[in-house]
Amino acid sequence: MSTIVVVRKNGRAVIASDSLNTYGNIKQKSVYTTGEDKIFEGRGSWFGVTGWAVCAQVLQDVLSRKEIKLNFTSREKIFTSLRKLHPILKKQYYLMTGDTGDGDQPFESSQIRMLIANPDGIFEAWSWREVAEYTRFWAIGSGQKYALGAMHALYDKLDSAEEIARAGALAGAEFDDGSDAPVLLHEVKLKKKR
Repeated sequence: MSTIVVVRKNGRAVIASDSLNTYGNIKQKSVYTTGEDKIFEGRGSWFGVTGWAVCAQVLQDVLSRKEIKLNFTSREKIFTSLRKLHPILKKQYYLMTGDTGDGDQPFESSQIRMLIANPDGIFEAWSWREVAEYTRFWAIGSGQKYALGAMHALYDKLDSAEEIARAGALAGAEFDDGSDAPVLLHEVKLKKKR
């Protein structure tokens, strides 16, 4: 449960998130952790991941392995990279859900839903490897509806991608019970203007 947003405007791309982690009905606010972030950098991109917390750690681990050739600069290249990731996730990583009695549960999909911001644009990748590129903004997570509404209301009124992204993430933190402040942001300069 999270609120993660991406915005592109005036030559900038911003990715932002809330900072609350939840485990069932337990809330873990940012003051109780060592700075774990729902947004992280790798391969020239910023990634915001929703879903099981382990998915972010798995993706960070894979991105740190230079022998795995991945590219996140376009919709098509992200799709190809996710196809490369699937056999790696299935063979080298597994999920222990503890509730099925099945032991090791392989990654049958990537199990990762994420937003990506980099100098080439803003993108979303779903767990079944579908990829979208956005021209204005988007949000994922349990606070998605609130974030989309806030960003829609402000996009044509504000010039700053950072202000729009902050407002979206804060709307999720304010109204979604799976999200909370503070908001974390990262900005990149876009290569080309849209």
